[in-house]
Amino acid sequence: MGPIGFIGLGIMGKPMARNLLKAGYRLVVYDVAPGPVEELTGAGAEAGQSSSDTASRAEMVVTMLPDGPDVEKAVLGPGGVLEGARPGAVVVDMSSISPTVSQKVAAACAEKGIEFLDAPVSGGEPKAVDGTLAIMVGGKPEVFEKALPVLQKMGSSVTLTGPAGAGNVTKLANQIMVACNIAAMGEALVLATRAGLDPEVVFNAVKGGLAGSTVLNAKAPLVIARNFKPGFRIRLHQKDLRNALLAAESMKVSLPVTSLVQQMLMALMNEGKGDLDHSAIVTFIEQMAGVEIKKRE
Repeated sequence: MGPIGFIGLGIMGKPMARNLLKAGYRLVVYDVAPGPVEELTGAGAEAGQSSSDTASRAEMVVTMLPDGPDVEKAVLGPGGVLEGARPGAVVVDMSSISPTVSQKVAAACAEKGIEFLDAPVSGGEPKAVDGTLAIMVGGKPEVFEKALPVLQKMGSSVTLTGPAGAGNVTKLANQIMVACNIAAMGEALVLATRAGLDPEVVFNAVKGGLAGSTVLNAKAPLVIARNFKPGFRIRLHQKDLRNALLAAESMKVSLPVTSLVQQMLMALMNEGKGDLDHSAIVTFIEQMAGVEIKKRE
C-alpha cells in the first residue's frame, strides 16, 4: 500500500499513528498543533501542510478528531481532504461523531469517487498505545476488506457493523454502557465506603461475579487511587452522550438513564472538570453523599 495520511494527533490519534509507523506503513501526518507533528516526523513520518496536502499524498486518509464539526471542516471544508484526495482513495474517519454527520461525509465522498468508512474506537489511551482498540466500522464490505489490514495494526477487535453511520451508532451504544457502568460503580462504592468498608476489598470481592466488567476493572483502581488523569475526557464523553440522545430523539427512543448521566457530565464540566478522565463521574455522586471513595488507611 502507498502512503497513509493521518489527520488528528491528539491523545488517541498520536499513538494510533505511531502503531502504523511501527508496522512499516509510510505516513503523512497533519495536525493544527505542531508539537505532535514534530514528534511523529522524528519517528519517520512525513509532515503534511494541510488536510488537502496530506490527502493528495496518500491512498488512504485516517482522521481522528474531537467531534462532527471538526470532521466536516477537515474533510469537506476549504483546504480539506476532498480538495486533495484522488478518486479511488479511501477516507477512514475514526472519530466518535453523530451517525448523521458520518452519512453526510460519506455522501460527499461518494460524489467525488472517494470511498468512506466510519470507524470509531473504544479503549481509551492505554489501548490506543497498545494497539488493542475495539474498532466499530460502517461502510461497504469491499472497502472494509481493503482497510482491514491497516485497522488491525491499531485494534485487536475490528468489526463491520453495517453501512456508513453504523460504526458510530455502535460507538454510541458502547458509550452509553461505559458511562452508565461508571456511574453505577460510583454509587456502589460510595455506599460501601459510607458503610465503613474498604472500597478496594469490595471491588476485589465483586469483580469475579456478575457485576464484574472491563469498565469496573479499568476504572475502580483509578478511582480508589484518586487518579483522574485523562485517558478519555469527561467533555468528550458528554459529547458522545449528547450525540446518543440526539440520535435517540430522531428515532423516538427514550434513554432515561443515559439522559441522567449526561446531566452529571454537564454539571462536572461546569465545575471545571471537563478535562478529567471520565472515571471522575464518580465525584458527582461523592459530592451528593459527602463521601470520597478511597482505600482505607
